[in-house]
Amino acid sequence: MKMMLKKIFSCCVALLFLSCGSAKEEEGQQIFPHPGGSGKYSRLIWNDEFDGSGLPNPNKWGYERGYVRNSEMQYYTFERIENVEQRNGSLVITARNDSPMIDGAIRAVTSASIRSSGNWKYGRIEVRAKLPSSLGTWPAIWMMPASNSYGEWPRSGEIDVMEYVGHDPDRIYFNLHTEKYNHTKGNGRGTSVNFPNPDQDYHVYAIEWFEDHIDWFLNDRKVFTVENDGTGWEAWPLDQPFYLILNFAFGGSWGGQKGVDLTKLPMEYSIDYVRVFQ
Repeated sequence: MKMMLKKIFSCCVALLFLSCGSAKEEEGQQIFPHPGGSGKYSRLIWNDEFDGSGLPNPNKWGYERGYVRNSEMQYYTFERIENVEQRNGSLVITARNDSPMIDGAIRAVTSASIRSSGNWKYGRIEVRAKLPSSLGTWPAIWMMPASNSYGEWPRSGEIDVMEYVGHDPDRIYFNLHTEKYNHTKGNGRGTSVNFPNPDQDYHVYAIEWFEDHIDWFLNDRKVFTVENDGTGWEAWPLDQPFYLILNFAFGGSWGGQKGVDLTKLPMEYSIDYVRVFQ
């Protein structure tokens, strides 16, 4: 009887552990997608659990550098631990109002933007993160084509897994940009959902990318779908590999739309893990 009870107890513990999609898995245990997806992508092919220390793994991540886009205030630094580091099981990207001398000039606001060395066509891309929220913050999880097969942006596409702006603190945005459909034409395909206090805890942001559609997920809930309308590459250039970007912008055309509050810096954007399934 004791042996039977021990077996039953062990099975219950195993089932409970497997069902806990927000917990970090112990070393050696199989990693499964967070609950709520289609179940069609379940084989882990690439991940970073950020369980180390110091800078992110250079075999998995590269950097954007400088003033890159959207008239944003931050200067993206290269391998600067003050702006990006692994700490306590998470990757922490920190935006600072610290004015260091970098590349021969004072850079008033600094932050980091890293891009994956891996790139993928189709699959489930899943990121668990806690977002920074104040006037001016603009963290994102997004994907760009590994090669611009159809030309420069937006011709070859952009997939925004998640975007957040601090001036709209209880809302998460999800978007797809293509030549035919994008915000500059006023016909972009995207949505937003009311989601209070995303800065108070970690949440799962994911897409499932198929040949004919993409689904977006917030925790265990599907929140948006875009389908290939069959009109050609202008509407659906998503037949090529994309890489992943994790960045913390500050200010700029959208993040600074209602002003910025530099007194809130430094602020941290924390990423628990990145996982890719096929």
